[in-house]
Amino acid sequence: MQIEIRKANEFDHDPIVRFQVAMAWETERYKLDHDTVQKGVTAVLGNNSLGAYYVAVVGNEVVGSLLTTFEWSDWRNGTVIWIQSVYVDSSYRKRGIYAALYTHIKNMVAADQQLKGIRLYVDESNKKAMEVYARLGMNGEHYRVFEWMKE
Repeated sequence: MQIEIRKANEFDHDPIVRFQVAMAWETERYKLDHDTVQKGVTAVLGNNSLGAYYVAVVGNEVVGSLLTTFEWSDWRNGTVIWIQSVYVDSSYRKRGIYAALYTHIKNMVAADQQLKGIRLYVDESNKKAMEVYARLGMNGEHYRVFEWMKE
């Protein structure tokens, strides 16, 4: 199976929206508002300063995606890439799709002097995802993320 990883474009909008709604439900049993997610995906696809989606394509089908956003690190005098909104279509899981997406991002960071590393957050109950991240060489021992969100 050949996996192509590329930066997403406007034609990838619908699968990315579908993935985000499914991911929130699968991982946290959280029902996202479809219209809000559509607008959020559109915003990123139209404005690189917000972030960038990357998609995994098999044949002509988008089978996985992730979003990268940026954090300025004064400690490192450079940018840390955050991986967010990871989703792989259930029929393509355990076939190296996320590993290909992650490797693409890792290679991008390694090749750019201004990019200093990669971070992500994961719901503590998502054990399968944590196992995958650890297997790919990430460690979750250093920081714990806290948040406050308006409803």
